Amino acid sequence: METGEGIDEETINGLPSGITLSWGIVKQPRRGPKGELSVKKIVDAAIVIADRDGLAAVSMSRVAQSLGFTTMSLYRYITSKEDLLVLMQDAVCDIPIPPEVAGKTWRQEMREYVWACVGVFRKHPWFGDIPIKSVPLTPGNLQVIDWMLRIMRDFQLNDFEKMSFLLLVSSYCRACGLIARDMDRAIREGASPETFSGINYSAALKQLVKPDRFPYLHPILMSGAYTDEADNPIGDDLDFGLERILDGIEHYLQQKISGQG
Repeated sequence: METGEGIDEETINGLPSGITLSWGIVKQPRRGPKGELSVKKIVDAAIVIADRDGLAAVSMSRVAQSLGFTTMSLYRYITSKEDLLVLMQDAVCDIPIPPEVAGKTWRQEMREYVWACVGVFRKHPWFGDIPIKSVPLTPGNLQVIDWMLRIMRDFQLNDFEKMSFLLLVSSYCRACGLIARDMDRAIREGASPETFSGINYSAALKQLVKPDRFPYLHPILMSGAYTDEADNPIGDDLDFGLERILDGIEHYLQQKISGQG
């Protein structure tokens, strides 16, 4: 989409350049070898570098080198590294949205939403390193938000309540995503799941954590719950936490319905 195709240029002038690029609201360069370079090719190359070597390894010069172009060639398409990061973030948010299925409950759909979002953090470990600077503004991000709002389409809530639940569940996605990402990274670097859980340090902690200084942590540590030494009756901690969030949403919905009755 280029400017002029149903787009009021005055309205979009206040948007950051990376955002307009994500929407395709940009005039493509007229100079240079036609078809050899594009915004998508640049973004895809940057993602490959970030996936392999981390976000710090991404630079305009490194991306240009990987594509066999000069750095200045890239600047004709993407004007800054900051814009490139915006486009990278949006590209990896462009995940498949499952179709609506008759009979599937909203709880099932929210579980799908959460673990799909967590999957982005695991597949692209650098994703969580990009700071949040505003509400989502790019199409890939907004498609994911639209998915969550579809799940809540029949909730008898006002728009602000829905947006608050969106923030709550998405924040849990981010927290779980960062934990899963860091665990994946630790294991790739040679750690074992037992090391990550702390079980290998349990004996040392039991000597260091004294009841006079840690009166509430000490009994939990001694029971084996802190370092996963004991059998866990609640199962996976992240699944358990998600179910309690969904319970809270369900309770709130029931209260709204009974209040209206």
